[in-house]
Amino acid sequence: MKEEHKRAALNRLKTVRGHLDAVIGMVDDERYCPDVMKQVSALQGSLEKVNRVLLQNHVETCVLDAVEEGRSAEVVDELMETLRYTPAVTGPIHEEHQHT
Repeated sequence: MKEEHKRAALNRLKTVRGHLDAVIGMVDDERYCPDVMKQVSALQGSLEKVNRVLLQNHVETCVLDAVEEGRSAEVVDELMETLRYTPAVTGPIHEEHQHT
């Protein structure tokens, strides 16, 4: 794994861990459900960003290596399988990612 991607993924995951602990506390305190749901949605978004970092690393390393080795068909199948776990990547583009 490229060091920059590893660092980015770990930083995001550690942030998610802290955020998750806070959300658990909200549930324990029986906070207003829509407030908790908003925080759960934020957690999901953060995890989707981790998946994008991991996918980028995979494409920049394993996929490029496989293409160079002539294993294009194999890597396409693998990528299609990988994309099943990254709906944020394959789903609609969010406003923050659109260029104006």
